Amino acid sequence: MAMANKFLVLLILTLVAISMLQIMVMASHGHGGHHYNNKKKYGSGSLKSYQCPSQCSRRCSQTQYHKPCMFFCQKCCRKCLCVPPGYYGNKAVCPCYNNWKTQQGGPKCP
Repeated sequence: MAMANKFLVLLILTLVAISMLQIMVMASHGHGGHHYNNKKKYGSGSLKSYQCPSQCSRRCSQTQYHKPCMFFCQKCCRKCLCVPPGYYGNKAVCPCYNNWKTQQGGPKCP
């Protein structure tokens, strides 16, 4: 009887371990949790410096101040190695880009 109890406990522990492993694998492949929190796609260090011009073109494509937007965006991109998604806002995904301020305290990066 004692052997059967040990076997049952071992079986239950094995099933729990397999279940936890499955949950971890699913979470790492984006099947649950926060989908937008993709650190590899956005965030400091997510770009190489040669990617800055194309990412800044995307970021600045809908502004009427294209030249200054491109200038400051590329400056910020070279320092932070990231450009937030979209045309405006979304800076929270790139803290370096978001927190770099002018001497007057305004945002440096578009």
